[in-house]
Amino acid sequence: MHFGAHMSIAGGIQHAVDRAVEVECETLQVFTKSARQWAARPLVDDEVEAFRSRRADAGIDPAVAHASYLINLGAADRDLWERSCESFTVEIDRCARLDLDGIVIHPGAHGGNGEQAGLDRVATALETVLEKASSGPRVLLETTAGQGTVLGGRLEHLRWFLERLGNERLGVCLDTCHLHAAGYSLASPVDVDATLAEIEAVIGFENVHVMHCNDSLGEAGSHRDRHAHIGAGTIGEEGFAALLTDPRLQAIPAILETPKDEAGDWDRANLARLRALHRGDGTLPPMAGS
Repeated sequence: MHFGAHMSIAGGIQHAVDRAVEVECETLQVFTKSARQWAARPLVDDEVEAFRSRRADAGIDPAVAHASYLINLGAADRDLWERSCESFTVEIDRCARLDLDGIVIHPGAHGGNGEQAGLDRVATALETVLEKASSGPRVLLETTAGQGTVLGGRLEHLRWFLERLGNERLGVCLDTCHLHAAGYSLASPVDVDATLAEIEAVIGFENVHVMHCNDSLGEAGSHRDRHAHIGAGTIGEEGFAALLTDPRLQAIPAILETPKDEAGDWDRANLARLRALHRGDGTLPPMAGS
């Protein structure tokens, strides 16, 4: 199992690799542009080459992007839906230039227009985008906490997309916080086994290509998308120990999206905790400053 974290692209996307190496990541997630702006500064050839060469030198595998938070492929508003499709197409093209392996995206929200209508709009958007961006990384639909009108809080939503599109470039990203908050408890070995069995039956692990490892501030079924440090939330040490030693997950890269500090100490501490639990160590390393 490869462990890594989401890294900042401040100063140029190539510096995300440097930051990943500094905290001993084996895999990496980045934004290819500002996650909270529609506009995207064009990628410069020098930074693209620097990113690719530094990643190769570091042996980072895989490396994926996360799509902008503004994109809503399930939007009922036609202008927002079209803008989301256009923006997502641009992001896929940016990923292709960077030779990234996948791009993670939240399916979207129906905004009160009805679940099935929202699912249909997301499917149409994915068909449109994958046709326009005819080559490039795998699109990974992320499990969500199911808050409000957000789609993806039920595993059946993701299976529906996979079956409807039947496209080999479409896959799934599991998020431990989101799964737990959506009601797929991960708080104990029994819970973990039941949730993984359901994932296997509904989605199939052959369709899962990345896992976000985040503890949850909210209880199971709370529908609260609030991430916590590993072992410091309601999934806890026992839940993560069961997850990280389960044979069904060993081929899936695990990427942190836990809270950060400027020095990177929290990333180091959370990665150390994931690796300790994966090895079966009895005592978790302390968090930074504790």
